[in-house]
Amino acid sequence: MSATALIVGAGSGISASFARAAKSQAYNIVLASRTPANVAEFAAEIGAVTHACDATQPDQVTELFAAADASGTDIDIVLYNASARAPGPVTDLDPAAVARSLAISAYGGFLVGQQAAQRMVPRGKGTILFTGASASVKGYKHSSIFAMGKHGLRGFASALGRELAPQGVHVCHFVIDGGVRNPAKGRVEGPDDPADKYLSPDAIADTYMHVVNQDRSSWSWEIELRPYGENY
Repeated sequence: MSATALIVGAGSGISASFARAAKSQAYNIVLASRTPANVAEFAAEIGAVTHACDATQPDQVTELFAAADASGTDIDIVLYNASARAPGPVTDLDPAAVARSLAISAYGGFLVGQQAAQRMVPRGKGTILFTGASASVKGYKHSSIFAMGKHGLRGFASALGRELAPQGVHVCHFVIDGGVRNPAKGRVEGPDDPADKYLSPDAIADTYMHVVNQDRSSWSWEIELRPYGENY
């Protein structure tokens, strides 16, 4: 039976590169986002299925996984790639925007991780991946809520990995410590920029797939990626 890779928070950067990498290894691809029209052209290019899903809504996440199940293939990979910011001085932050940011960055990761675990644990196999950021391990001025959400996601991934690894399910969190090249969003090196100022999404996706294919005798629970020219 063929297997499915489900990507939640699909877009034009890391998730698109990961979808291509998984497709190249014969996975069926399901792309979930709040606005599927934004990834429709890409989905058609790689033969992926799209679904509308707000990852902060339990009923929508449940429906997404049920729809993926209906394809008749096992969900072997789940990537949670969604996040949101509520930038600004803490004294000025809108509580509603803060709640929304935390829900997307952390709570949505729980909802997706739970649905994935419910399917993978009985089979004793599967991989759950979480995309983190520099903010997963350090905070920045005027970015306290992004750090709060990403720290929460990292903590969940760490605990989930310890819980599920003995049951055959691999969980890995990725600290993407730098900007990711994305021409669609104007993030490309200019003539005065150093080479590889941005991380390559294709290179990131290759690392994700390396983790998917790791032997279970030496699973990684976290990998940190940054541009080679950046100071530690």
